Amino acid sequence: MSEICVALVEDHDLTRMGLRTALQSQDGIRVIGEAANATQGLKLLQTTKPDVAIVDIGLPDMDGMELTKLFRKFQVETGDAATKILILTMQDSEDAVLAAFTAGADSYCMKNIGIDKLTEALRSTAGGSAWIDPAIANVVLRQVRRNPSEQEIEFKKTNIGMSASDSEYGQVLESYPLTERELEVLELIVAGCSNAVIAEKLYITVGTVKTHVRNILNKLCADDRTQAAVRALRFGLVA
Repeated sequence: MSEICVALVEDHDLTRMGLRTALQSQDGIRVIGEAANATQGLKLLQTTKPDVAIVDIGLPDMDGMELTKLFRKFQVETGDAATKILILTMQDSEDAVLAAFTAGADSYCMKNIGIDKLTEALRSTAGGSAWIDPAIANVVLRQVRRNPSEQEIEFKKTNIGMSASDSEYGQVLESYPLTERELEVLELIVAGCSNAVIAEKLYITVGTVKTHVRNILNKLCADDRTQAAVRALRFGLVA
């Protein structure tokens, strides 16, 4: 992948400086701008159009969710959906994660993440794939299936949060729709089941499960099971 241009929107000076220093030490990543609040951040993203914007939720003038919504609206109006949004925060609640994706975030990371994992998240996000800590994803996805809410419905239906790559994934699904069995396997993946448990529940072999999982990942253009689960919710594939 070519150089990834990153913008930082973080109100704590030391945190922002630390992020900048750590990211600039990584090959292929360049920090092209910084902002200490949402108002400055929105102008920064609109003018510099970075590949990925790292946005903190707890900004002083408006939260990172509102900033994300405003920037997604700007992208829709201008027809430029190139910039991806990576939320970086200490908030790990189900409501916070769902709200971030509803607002249009592409990825969600905790602030205690290591620089190697953050770099991985940036590369994945820049490449068009959602990145979320698997432990958080499993908790949130189980809650969504157990207690669907209006927020979840909006998360599935929202167009503002859909990037150009999401549209491409939708086209792939139209050309290569999931089979009934693949949808059953996908539902169990979202529930956090292992291949062995899926095989037991569906009365098929583990080898057959692996084949279905591989086909599901290919059709959803997902790198792993977590991305497939997040994308399943985004496309409304799981009830």
